[in-house]
Amino acid sequence: MEHLASTFEATAAAYPNRPAVYMPNGSFLTYAQLNDQASRLAGFFRAAGVVAGDRVGLTLPKSFEAVITLLAALKCGAAYVPSDWAAPDARGRAIMSDCAVKVLVLHRQCMGILEEWPVQLPTVLIVDDDHGAEAAPGTQLFSRAIESDAIEAKDLDRDPNRLSYILYTSGSTGTPKGVKISHRTAMSFVDWCSRTFEPTSEDRFSSHAPFHFDLSILDLHVAWKHGASVHLIPDSVGKSPKELVQFAVAHDITIWYSTPSTLNFMTQFGGLEKAGWTGPRLALFAGEVFPIKHLRRLTEIWTRARWFNLYGPTETNVCTYHEVIPPIPAEATEPPPIGKPCGSHTIAMVRDADGHPVSGAGAEGSLWFTGDCVFQGYWKRPNEDARVFENIEGQRWYDTGDVVRYEADGVMVYVGRRDRMVKRTGYRIELGEIESALYKHQRISKVAAVAIRDVEEAVKIVACCVSEGERPSIIEMKKFSHDNLPAYMVPDSFSWRDDLPLTSTGKTDYQKLLHDLAEKR
Repeated sequence: MEHLASTFEATAAAYPNRPAVYMPNGSFLTYAQLNDQASRLAGFFRAAGVVAGDRVGLTLPKSFEAVITLLAALKCGAAYVPSDWAAPDARGRAIMSDCAVKVLVLHRQCMGILEEWPVQLPTVLIVDDDHGAEAAPGTQLFSRAIESDAIEAKDLDRDPNRLSYILYTSGSTGTPKGVKISHRTAMSFVDWCSRTFEPTSEDRFSSHAPFHFDLSILDLHVAWKHGASVHLIPDSVGKSPKELVQFAVAHDITIWYSTPSTLNFMTQFGGLEKAGWTGPRLALFAGEVFPIKHLRRLTEIWTRARWFNLYGPTETNVCTYHEVIPPIPAEATEPPPIGKPCGSHTIAMVRDADGHPVSGAGAEGSLWFTGDCVFQGYWKRPNEDARVFENIEGQRWYDTGDVVRYEADGVMVYVGRRDRMVKRTGYRIELGEIESALYKHQRISKVAAVAIRDVEEAVKIVACCVSEGERPSIIEMKKFSHDNLPAYMVPDSFSWRDDLPLTSTGKTDYQKLLHDLAEKR
């Protein structure tokens, strides 16, 4: 079965009375209820002119309405396009108009997206917390749309090569670009997760990642394949470390998936050690490098968990993985490897600077992938497609932009991104390597290295740091840096902060750091 909607419907038939999705207050929808409401909304979409291949946008907080919307889109052969409901209206407008959504489901607080719409407005459904509210002119209420007749079987489209969803990423320029994922690609990932993690109908999945972040695909669609329950974590809980810890414990989450920053957030500020909870059975992390000292600390708290580092850009979802086996030795200082490819749907190649494949212990180069894991391309970005794809011996290969190095056992270690590599005094410097070295300092809890240019256009490296306890002096940090880094990699300055900014997907926000530093100059 290579279609997300068909997979969900098969589960709904097998487990109609099991809870499919929970809100934090304990309310839930069973599989039968969720399937029925999604089918009714799909009927509304079809009546509104949505046909196979169209796009349905959703700009909503974590809610029943959000999951109903994305399932309804899938049922009628459309792709769902989520955007961050807390982002500026201009960004949501740019995303939804770029991919020409046929229907847009909005929270009432996001109505500003409709202003200055560059083309004809789509059909707009409004989700309102006040269920007695009336629809604004030119819009309709979601609550009435799900009273429509259910979509008919003859209108179902289950072509695995059609788009299932489009996720917009910022890209190096900051302009959103849509990553097109087919049902075949999405299901190749879901099926791999099923084989590797062996979920059951008794599992309770956390849903920490926002739906516009690719981590949500595992949270939702892997859970729904197996009749498990998905526990939605709204923004208000996700941004409060204490509430997040209380949520995980109260719901006794069995499969947790988030960025390392989120897990560290819970440990440092959420009282995770005092919670008396041995953790989920699976602790999965992805999206960024996990400093080993923080990971070690977590494995000592969540003693029940098996730990997996999952690697992959949005364009492939997860394409390599590595199980971290506790205890982590005290002398270990390097982050865990990204491991090996995830199976037959992910074929990897490492290429050197001249484009030649390399292998063997110590070999280093750019990481490329081919297979069902690879996305179809960027929405209306042929020039971008030409930049990242290359046809090699009849196979279409995707350049991740990441640099890796092989270890002796064929496991890959993440070195960094090409676009985070800078040259200074003739040396190539990976900013992530500076971060890894500074994390060895006992009082450094968070660090992000960025490169700026001074008035003479010379590259300067700034280490933005958060300390545990008293901040080290500049002399101490300079000495520590010289003891752990080559001289050409020692930061020029240190910027102390109370915390590091995060993006809406829970990763360190390097662009915000650069903006803040520029304002101070």
